[in-house]
Amino acid sequence: MTRVMFYVQHLKGIGHIVRASLISRALHDHGLDVTIVMGGDPVDGFPAPGPKCISLPPLRAGEISFNDLTGAGGKLADEAYLSNRRELLLQAFQEIKPDILITEAFPFGRRQMHFELLPLLDAAKNLEKPPLIACSVRDILEVKKKIKRAEETVRILNDSYDLVMVHGDPVFARLDETFPLADQIRPKIRYTGLVVGNVSPLSGPAYDVVISSGGGATGENLMNVARKTYGISGLEHLKWCFVTGANLPSKSCAALERECCSDIKIERYRSDFRALLANARLSVSRAGYNTTCDLLQAGCPSVLVPYAAGEETEQTRRAEKLGTLGFATVVNEKTITPKKLADAMNRAINMKPAICLSDLMTDGVSRSVSILIDALREKNTKT
Repeated sequence: MTRVMFYVQHLKGIGHIVRASLISRALHDHGLDVTIVMGGDPVDGFPAPGPKCISLPPLRAGEISFNDLTGAGGKLADEAYLSNRRELLLQAFQEIKPDILITEAFPFGRRQMHFELLPLLDAAKNLEKPPLIACSVRDILEVKKKIKRAEETVRILNDSYDLVMVHGDPVFARLDETFPLADQIRPKIRYTGLVVGNVSPLSGPAYDVVISSGGGATGENLMNVARKTYGISGLEHLKWCFVTGANLPSKSCAALERECCSDIKIERYRSDFRALLANARLSVSRAGYNTTCDLLQAGCPSVLVPYAAGEETEQTRRAEKLGTLGFATVVNEKTITPKKLADAMNRAINMKPAICLSDLMTDGVSRSVSILIDALREKNTKT
């Protein structure tokens, strides 16, 4: 049986583990022996049932600097903590003996993980029969101002990787747009289409207006503005629900529950989130990869408020593309006010999305499986 090791490290949001979970479950259902190695905090509902899971001692992004790594208990991870993680990761690799090794985001992102991923890659490529080594990456990246980082990414890919799976439709977004040296890795690139999950049956109450913020780690401002919008929106006759995300700080969630009127339902997490959107009349959300895929699938009128703190650019680019295509109304978080959000919601609720999932390559889950199996077969034929 073909063995797969899928490394995924989520530092703040949960988008990475969502994509990895969908692909891992599909590989498992195809008959492969799949192990997900998770390096972040536990996330309810992930990974999906089926694949095995190994959880490394958790690491998350620091509160002050994203590049800081904090471990269990929120303490800054010291060399001993990182060394222990590295040894556990290498031990897992030796035990799994994968035929396919996949790293989520790295080396395009997760540079903080060099301390353990470079030794992992060395261990893999120096075997007598190396596994197929693949990168799994979303279609729109954070644009890096330093060309040396792109050059380092190219060097790692050309030294160690057989394949770069770009999870998108090149008609919507090409890797070249946000990675300036894509030409130097062109032979390795395969576009899978968007990685979209199935819509499960609605297991909880439906709502007309759904306010969400992905995993919730960056959702406090959006939630607070949306709360203040309720009374001036003209949409108070509709049923509202806030899905805060599991990573919204507990004190922020408690404050939201305290300050919202009793007509607004607040939930931390909905396992039937895609069905919730499919039954809604309006969504207000971030513009992350998984959320926008869910919205495209649901065909739900949308207001997108992309996360744009610091040098973050990915969600803004994604939102602007969808806005230009007539799918969503976009509000800049840096200038958002309750009045601006209310106006956007009233425009959006009467919009019929100009595009939907059927207009794009949406078989990213099944195509990822096929691409990996074909690439492994080709690699084995050459050796």
